[in-house]
Amino acid sequence: MSVPLKVYKRIGDLRNLSKKDFTATVLIYTDGFIQDTVTCINATKANVGEDIAIYLLISGSPDMVGLESIQDERTYVVQITEGVGWGEGINALIKLANSKDVIIMDPSTNLTGDAISPVLAKLNEGVFCAVGWKGGLINIADEWRSVDDKGPGEVDVLFSYFFAVNKDAALSVNLFNIRAVYYRNADIEFSLRLRQGQGRLWQMELPLKQERHHGYYDTDEAFRDEQSKKNYDRILDRFRGKTEILIERR
Repeated sequence: MSVPLKVYKRIGDLRNLSKKDFTATVLIYTDGFIQDTVTCINATKANVGEDIAIYLLISGSPDMVGLESIQDERTYVVQITEGVGWGEGINALIKLANSKDVIIMDPSTNLTGDAISPVLAKLNEGVFCAVGWKGGLINIADEWRSVDDKGPGEVDVLFSYFFAVNKDAALSVNLFNIRAVYYRNADIEFSLRLRQGQGRLWQMELPLKQERHHGYYDTDEAFRDEQSKKNYDRILDRFRGKTEILIERR
């Protein structure tokens, strides 16, 4: 059974993707490099059960060759032809997900084993609202301008390479900032929103690997740097100095 591609001009026109309920939903945003996205999705489906849905949002009108091979009864694809920013696009997918938990995943990240069952098990313990692969602690000595990776354990922030979160917890902090048109640092801002809302975050080793990160290396440098700075400036304006929302240093 093939699920047809849904095409809309604007993200506000999107109403639903699936009526089926799933254990969790993987959410992927892309604005190009469709073949890498197809590889990511196929690796996901090869390593998890059919109770895991995949929602793919395509921003703009990139070359879609190869996309038809991934569509099935648990893989839903929507194209927003006029384009949509990363934060607003991911927010729309979170709202539409028919599952208790969602996993935000960059298309450069590939599963080499079942990386989803461990994070869902951790979320289901009810202690942590978000679990991910990479993250760390805000570097206070650096005036909050960097993040130190301390390895597995409780963290201040998680990165969107692979970021599982309880949907209700995400909604309770108003999701990602829609002003984040580019992904970089938007995950740090969202993590600190969760922390400010008393949420706890956990980093763990998972069977994942990252291929070329086109969203960083193959994005216009001026756009990348400008939007990354805008995202981080919001973090500094809102959170810098609020050490009470950070975990104990380790």
